Amino acid sequence: MAKINIAAIPPRQGSGYPAPFHENAKDRIKKALGDAGGLSDFGVNLVTLPPGNWSSQRHWHLLEDELVYVLSGELTLITDAGESVLGPGECAAFPKNTPDGHHFINKSARDALYLEIGTRTGRDTASYPDIDLHVVMGQGGYTHKDGTPYPPRQKG
Repeated sequence: MAKINIAAIPPRQGSGYPAPFHENAKDRIKKALGDAGGLSDFGVNLVTLPPGNWSSQRHWHLLEDELVYVLSGELTLITDAGESVLGPGECAAFPKNTPDGHHFINKSARDALYLEIGTRTGRDTASYPDIDLHVVMGQGGYTHKDGTPYPPRQKG
């Protein structure tokens, strides 16, 4: 594959979370670099996180490893251990099947830009320790922890 034209990759704004959990990441923008490059074993997203936004709800993956590398700006990492600030050139790794929920919040006054890299199994499970949310990839979307599906989110 030749050089990827990042400007030509369509941005995806927000998240697929059901209401009201989508609100914290509503202005997050992702560009799927891995998809644009034809990768199938792992994904790479270029993420812009505006001030006040979250990367996601706090979560952990059963079958997929994740790594986040900060390019510019500042992110606050939230885990069971507390908060850590990451700046340009710093990264954090999240091994699969480690039940320590994580996410990032941009608590600064300017956009943060980072790479999000992770395994693609197509059958992963994500757990959300702080809220009533659960997902098994490829099985119909987000559910309550008891398995009851969330209704489709109204757009707009």
